[in-house]
Amino acid sequence: MAPPQGSRAPLEFGGPLGAAALMLLLPVTMFHLLLVARSGPARLLGPPPYLPGLEELWSPWALLLCLTWLGLQAALYLLPARKVAEGQELKDKSRLRYPINGFQALVLTALLVGLGVSAGLPLSALPEMLLPLAFAATLIAFIFSLLLYLKALLAPASALAPGGNSGNLIYDFFLGRELNPRICSFDFKYFCELRPGLIGWVLINLALLIQEAELRGSPSLAMWLVNGFQLLYVGDALWYEEAVLTTMDIIHDGFGFMLAFGDLAWVPFTYSLQAQFLLYHPQPLGWPLASFICLINAVGYYIFRGANSQKNTFRKNPSDPRVADLETISTATGRRLLVSGWWGMVRHPNYLGDLIMALAWSLPCGVFHLLPYFYFLYFTALLVHREDRDERQCRQKYGLAWHEYCRRVPYRIVPYVY
Repeated sequence: MAPPQGSRAPLEFGGPLGAAALMLLLPVTMFHLLLVARSGPARLLGPPPYLPGLEELWSPWALLLCLTWLGLQAALYLLPARKVAEGQELKDKSRLRYPINGFQALVLTALLVGLGVSAGLPLSALPEMLLPLAFAATLIAFIFSLLLYLKALLAPASALAPGGNSGNLIYDFFLGRELNPRICSFDFKYFCELRPGLIGWVLINLALLIQEAELRGSPSLAMWLVNGFQLLYVGDALWYEEAVLTTMDIIHDGFGFMLAFGDLAWVPFTYSLQAQFLLYHPQPLGWPLASFICLINAVGYYIFRGANSQKNTFRKNPSDPRVADLETISTATGRRLLVSGWWGMVRHPNYLGDLIMALAWSLPCGVFHLLPYFYFLYFTALLVHREDRDERQCRQKYGLAWHEYCRRVPYRIVPYVY
C-alpha cells in the first residue's frame, strides 16, 4: 500500500463528508427523477408523487436482466477489435493496451435487439421496469465498488490513482484507489466508461419510443428528435472511442463508486430523462421549430466534434497538415499547448459544444416544465466543476506556460461569458 496522501494532495468533492453525501444524494436524485417523470405535474423541484416500497424496487428479474446486459457487453468487449491502442505512459513507464471495438459493440447490440424484437422480445415493457432496473444497477455499482476497493488494497503503489489513496475509507471508496483495475487484459474502468451505460441509454430511449408508438399509433416528432440526437452522440463517442484514453477519467481518476455508479446507473437512467418525459407528457412540435432545434444540435455537434478532432490529431501528430499551422505555446514538459483554432477560442470548446447539444435535447420537450432541462442544468454544473479540476491540474503541470495560455485564451467555456 502507498502511504496516505491526504497531507500532500488536496481532497476534492468536499472530502470524506462530501463523498458520503454524494453517495446518498446521487441515487436519491436518480430515483426522484424516475418518479416525477411519470407523474402528472412532473415537477423537478417538488416532492415525488409517492415513495416506492421495497417490493416495487426489488426484482430478481431486473437484477438478472442487468447482469445479463453486463455479460453481453463484456462478451462483445472481448471480441477481436478493429484496432488496439496504447494508453498514456504510467508511473512505471509502461503503457496499457485497449481494444477499440466500442462501435462494433453498438452495431452488434442493435442487430441482436432487432432480432429479439422480430422474435417477439417485448422491448416496450422495459419502461415499466425502470425503477427496479435502476435499483438493481445501483446495487451492482455498490457491490462492484466494494470489490474494486478490496482489489486495490493488494495493488502496488505504482498502480494507485493520484487522489484516491488518501487513507480515508469513505473518500477512497468514492473516488477509487486503483487507477486501472484489470483482470488479465480486461480493463474494468475502460469497459464501463462507454459501453454498458451509453448503449443502455439508447436502448432505453428506443424502448420508450416503441411504447409511445404502441400507445399513440406512432412516435411523436419530439421523441424522434430526442432519440436521433442522443443516438448520434453515443455513436460518435463509440466511433471515436480511442479519444477517451486521454480524458481525466482514464488518466487521473481512480475507479471507485463515483465512476462505477455514474457509468452503470446514472447515465442510462437519468440521461434518458427527456424520452421518459415525452412518453408521459407528449409535446406538440411543428416542423419549423423542429428544424430550428436540429440546427442548434448541428451547431453544437460541429463545435464538439471539430474541437475534439483537432485536439486528438494534434496529440497524435503535431506535424499533421491539418494542425501544423496552428499556433502553440511550449511547456517545460516538452508538450505544446494549442493557442489557435478551436482551442484559441475558449479553453474548452468541446464543453461548449456539449452544452449546446444538451440544450437541443431538451427543447423538444417544450418550455413549460423544468424537468427535461435537468440534464442541461446538471451538465453545466458538471462541466464547470470538471473544468476547474482540469485547470488546477494544468496549472500544476505546465506552470508558467499555462499562465501564458490563460492570458492568451481568457475564456474557459463560453466566449465573453465564462
